[in-house]
Amino acid sequence: MRIGRREFDLEHHTYIMGILNVTPDSFSDGGRYRRLDAALFRVEEMLGEGMDILDIGGESTRPGYSQVSAQEETERVLPVIEAVKKRFDVPISLDTCKAGVARAGILAGADLINDIWGLKSDPEMASVISGADLPCVLMHNRREAVYGNLVEDVLEDLRGTLSLAEKARIGRERIILDPGIGFGKTYDHNLQMLSSLEMLGELGLPVLLGASRKSVIGLTLDLPVNERVEGTLVTTVFAVLKGCAFVRVHDIKENVRAVRMAEAILTAGRTNAQ
Repeated sequence: MRIGRREFDLEHHTYIMGILNVTPDSFSDGGRYRRLDAALFRVEEMLGEGMDILDIGGESTRPGYSQVSAQEETERVLPVIEAVKKRFDVPISLDTCKAGVARAGILAGADLINDIWGLKSDPEMASVISGADLPCVLMHNRREAVYGNLVEDVLEDLRGTLSLAEKARIGRERIILDPGIGFGKTYDHNLQMLSSLEMLGELGLPVLLGASRKSVIGLTLDLPVNERVEGTLVTTVFAVLKGCAFVRVHDIKENVRAVRMAEAILTAGRTNAQ
């Protein structure tokens, strides 16, 4: 898959998507990168540590978050997208579920749209992505964490998302799926999804895992947000073992090393089996 000016081999490698929240209230780093100079310094730091793609978000989606208008979200992300494009050679993902923000971000240089509602929140989002012929991450989400069979229900919900994408003529070769850890799921649901990531392979599309520092890690280990690196690394290794194409993370250096080690072991195992 081509994202921006870079080709990604999504069948043989797990890539690192770095998180840059330009918000005052994100659960992990809210307020740290609202100033443009701080945001650019962080991007340079993440690139030096091995980040493959940058995900910029202008609205917090933590539990209990306050929605912001499309105008305010646009005003937060556009200067950062434009400045990053001028200074760095890195594909940019825009994390938004608002079509208007996506449209403005694409004009500013965003290379991928990351929609936490999988085209189901804003009815114009699918056409914006299709019209720009950009790749997208489409995430599973629900208003209420009520399921019959969790994995089957998640797969069915994602099939609904793919139907919307097909109607809008978004090519399957442009789609990455996200199981939505921490969204519309209980603690037990999140653990079950993490253990069942390979089931998403039934849909025949690359998968992104976003579990970095999330509450499922905090609740399991009884740790605050700033002490969840080790727990996150375990989810990253699971992502590699389960064949995920991307992990979306805060701590770049540590996750790059975890991916490299897990891939080295997998490669050795495959070589010895031949």
